[in-house]
Amino acid sequence: MTITGIVVKNIIRKLLAGDDYRSEVVALINAKFLEYVIDFFERVVSAKLKNIEVTGDWYEKEFLASSLEKEDIAHHAGLNMKTINNAYKSTKKEIVVEASLEHYHTLYEAISNLTEQSDVNVTLTIKFRDVSVDLNINESLIVINTLAVKRAALRGGLWSTAGKQVEKPLMMTLCALFQVPIKYYDQQKLPESARESDFFLFDDARIGYRCEVKLSGKGNPESADSIFARSGKILVADTISPTMKQEMDNNNILWVELRTQNGYKRFEEVLNELSIPCQPFRGKLQEDLERILPIILSDDIQTSVTPIIKEGNAEFLIKLD
Repeated sequence: MTITGIVVKNIIRKLLAGDDYRSEVVALINAKFLEYVIDFFERVVSAKLKNIEVTGDWYEKEFLASSLEKEDIAHHAGLNMKTINNAYKSTKKEIVVEASLEHYHTLYEAISNLTEQSDVNVTLTIKFRDVSVDLNINESLIVINTLAVKRAALRGGLWSTAGKQVEKPLMMTLCALFQVPIKYYDQQKLPESARESDFFLFDDARIGYRCEVKLSGKGNPESADSIFARSGKILVADTISPTMKQEMDNNNILWVELRTQNGYKRFEEVLNELSIPCQPFRGKLQEDLERILPIILSDDIQTSVTPIIKEGNAEFLIKLD
């Protein structure tokens, strides 16, 4: 799953300003979900019309067909891939199809039993290009359940993706703000296995210091504890609990907490501690970000989490006044 460069830029702006970045991810989830809903309803109309004379379950025939992507089959059946993997210890397509069909039949039977005992009657009418179809209560509940599962999947995927795809652009932005020469954070010489998962700072001896970025939010400040498991040297996070700060200080791990006033400026202390050349930042943050971010990120869909530094002999990514 990818995330647009525009959203990454907005998240970085808010993180460095000490603001809550989460509204950006929520907005992206909403946009992608609404796009999915429109497309899904179009497919429902088409499938319902195409199978209007067919006896049996048109939804199963059209939306649980083995020719579809396995993730789509699972979502249409009201399942997510993690649930299937936990139950069957596999997400091979044949397993996903089997599990989805089994769950769908159980779900449909449960809905049928429920609606037979209820006086509530629901009809979902979908109109597309002057053509409309009506879904009975059973069909409506199946469709609603599918949309709920899809939104949950989008939510989980995008929150995870946001953290991964912000990590390297954020670190490069910090390096640019504090005028760190490119050679001290050029990621292109990393092994291919590490290039997409880690960010390193280097000193003059070319010793690499692993950096972790954790967008934990207020609800889960202790998620930053992966810094210990991965033998990291530097943690940059939006929030860090006092207990975690003390533990990192005790273990000689450097940290930067962004959700504080001018929290990003602590990065200069980190650089000095590692003897990495830098300059104090005395500019206007948002104005300088407007110059830095377009160099690091485009507004397009990001297919890589490692921004490419353009070839050349420049010592700095950008020279700030």
